[in-house]
Amino acid sequence: MAEHRPVKPAVESSSLSSSARKMKGTHVKTNTMEQMQKWRRLNGIPIHQTIEDEVRCMLMKEKEMGHQLKVCIGTDSQVKGKETAFATVIVFIRKGKGGFMYIHNERTQRKMSIKERMLVEVSKSIDVAYGLCRLFTLYNVDMEVHADINTSPNFKSHDALKEAMGYIMGMGFVFKAKPDAFASSCCANKIVNP
Repeated sequence: MAEHRPVKPAVESSSLSSSARKMKGTHVKTNTMEQMQKWRRLNGIPIHQTIEDEVRCMLMKEKEMGHQLKVCIGTDSQVKGKETAFATVIVFIRKGKGGFMYIHNERTQRKMSIKERMLVEVSKSIDVAYGLCRLFTLYNVDMEVHADINTSPNFKSHDALKEAMGYIMGMGFVFKAKPDAFASSCCANKIVNP
């Protein structure tokens, strides 16, 4: 099992990597409590407690049922006119028995370059992973952070690959990029592109 050793961020957990922070206007603030209150299940049912409490209850229930879990956290975004929509997902895979996920949506009217947007996606995923990693360690759940970034230099999102990988791995998390980053490139993508 991969150990989740949370590293205390040198800056706010919602900020970006040091080189990304140098770019003017890349810091997107999120209110963690507000974010936790806007989570829902895939069927649309809202979560009426913090996502941490919801995940804790779910992990206890899944453990009682004997399920072995893996969790993948990812974010995707889509520019729609003057607005950028973000979707963050927490995908739980029951080994051999399907899976389920929790969803959080956000919108901003701030203009961003593709690289900035990719790094904001990564930041949102890390915020969630950092807030939940102690629970995953406690319940022996492997965790990955997925980035919707292409590993091929032929794609624009590739510009953010090194920073995203360093940011995620620097926090002590397992990093996955396309084509292995299904939580962001498939699950979260379906939410922002219905």
